[in-house]
Amino acid sequence: MRRALWWLVLTVTGGVRRHGQLPPRGCVVVANHSSHADTAALLAALDARHRPAIGAAADYWFASPWRRCVCRVLAAGFPVRRTGGGMDDLLSMADGLRAGRAVVLFPEGTRGADGAVGAFHRGALVLAERAGVPVVPVAIAGTDRLLPKHGRLRSSPVRVRIGEPLPPTATPEDARAAVAALHARTPAEPPRDSPVRRRVASVAASRLGLLLAFVWACAEALSWPLMPELLLGVACVAVPRAALRLSFAALAGSLAGGLLALQLANTGLQLPAPLTTDRMRAQVRQELAAESASAVRHQPWNGIPFKVYAAEAGRADVPAADWFVESARARGGRTLTVGAAFAVLGLLLCRFRRHYGAYVALLGAGFAAGLSLVVAGWS
Repeated sequence: MRRALWWLVLTVTGGVRRHGQLPPRGCVVVANHSSHADTAALLAALDARHRPAIGAAADYWFASPWRRCVCRVLAAGFPVRRTGGGMDDLLSMADGLRAGRAVVLFPEGTRGADGAVGAFHRGALVLAERAGVPVVPVAIAGTDRLLPKHGRLRSSPVRVRIGEPLPPTATPEDARAAVAALHARTPAEPPRDSPVRRRVASVAASRLGLLLAFVWACAEALSWPLMPELLLGVACVAVPRAALRLSFAALAGSLAGGLLALQLANTGLQLPAPLTTDRMRAQVRQELAAESASAVRHQPWNGIPFKVYAAEAGRADVPAADWFVESARARGGRTLTVGAAFAVLGLLLCRFRRHYGAYVALLGAGFAAGLSLVVAGWS
């Protein structure tokens, strides 16, 4: 469960990939250390049958009850004192090693700041020799960009490379050299990108993107036949961090367009409504007669366009205030949920950005097919 949790978290934040594997029996894993995310990367990459235990600084991770709980439950941590008694803490894991566990240690003792692998302390090597198990060098790349020291979480791919086991008699210098060599071969390269995605992202992340989302949704509430969710599907996958702003802009445009459509219909003006049918309008009139403004709650699920509800609400003299409240509830739930879903999809597909053009083509084809089925179903 712990491995699945961290694999999911790192997949959402840019992806995690492993090269190599641990030996079948117990071992001491020594890795470079540049970020708090290193623990998550190792727990996601190392196989669960070794039940990896992570050595954690006792003066930091076990200094308060809540940190102690987080470290033990989420990170399989055990305390290692950095000022006196640390060797005893390490040697207490010898029996677990002999039973087949993997004990993960960061021999540098602290997070590095420049990406270089620092000098190794000897505790991990003493533990391996005392337990009679091999030392396995592991290099981690990308976590310093994912969660920099004293920085904020951001999206970045993570790579974990497992090297060949070293004998229990290896020295700290041997282990450091093996980890450094692996680290040099483990670039956390950003995924290849699509020029189309970059252009879409530059617009979507700007004020022009917000304006486009607002205008698109407003026009759809009046007459435009293409749902704003189509725009969110294109933009939020291209730049997930802008999904919330774009979703709120689309929601605001939809509500503004809905109020305008209601007022125009109330005055007798009938706007063009392509890809709608008489049966849709009859169904909406029936719902409005029974439920007034709250009838719009059916709109996110039945396939009838929002503009049909807005226009028929105006002809039925539904109060504008009631309409705004009910449509905000119905449209808000749908628009924000769709935006969030596409943002998550964009994070999950981060490593496949080079295929963004194909994704947009599939999205368009799927939307066209779905719209055709809806219109046919209401004809």
